[in-house]
Amino acid sequence: MYETLDETAAQIILAIESGDSIRRVSQALHTPYETVRQAVNRLEDAGYVRYDAGLSVVDDRVRSAARELIAASASVSPPSIEEAYVIPQFSDWPFAFARIDAVYVWTQGGYQVGRNPDDYPLFIAVREQDVGAWESFFESFDLPTTFDRRPRDELTGPLQIVLDPQPSLEMDYVEGYPVIPRAETIKYMNENYTQFQSALAMLDRMYDDLDLGVTYRETERVQP
Repeated sequence: MYETLDETAAQIILAIESGDSIRRVSQALHTPYETVRQAVNRLEDAGYVRYDAGLSVVDDRVRSAARELIAASASVSPPSIEEAYVIPQFSDWPFAFARIDAVYVWTQGGYQVGRNPDDYPLFIAVREQDVGAWESFFESFDLPTTFDRRPRDELTGPLQIVLDPQPSLEMDYVEGYPVIPRAETIKYMNENYTQFQSALAMLDRMYDDLDLGVTYRETERVQP
């Protein structure tokens, strides 16, 4: 029974919101559909989850055990950049990628401003009332939180979570990522126009309902 709860299964348990489809969980974790489907079948056979007009976790104690497993794994092997983008999904509070990460999400990965993998801030918007809970949550994964980006020499690892507290939180979903609204992202990009001119031009091409009137003549530097 216990061998069913490996790290992939634990992530699936934490990502499930009641009524979810397997595809929604797959998108949230950015994990192949078939991998998630097979793990869900094992979890259902073991009695950890049920599928009845959508997925649900049968007992909150299972979710707590899954979170402890993932957090323990993070303390042994620090999360990668890719894993850091998934970890917020394991919380109990809403969030949305913001600032530079919102640009990345809305361009569907087409534009990524240069960030050093050895000094990598990840920006998320959260509700003001949840700030303390988020700080404790990320601490359990050995990820430092801050409200303003900290210099690399103040950190023990490459990652830091920059929280942007909001009185209330509006979000959209793009390819499984929760993200601040497009209009808010474009406002941020216009406030930093020199940095994001090419990204604004990219958005203008991607979304038919936009007419930003942005031109960018130089070759756009696009990173995967």
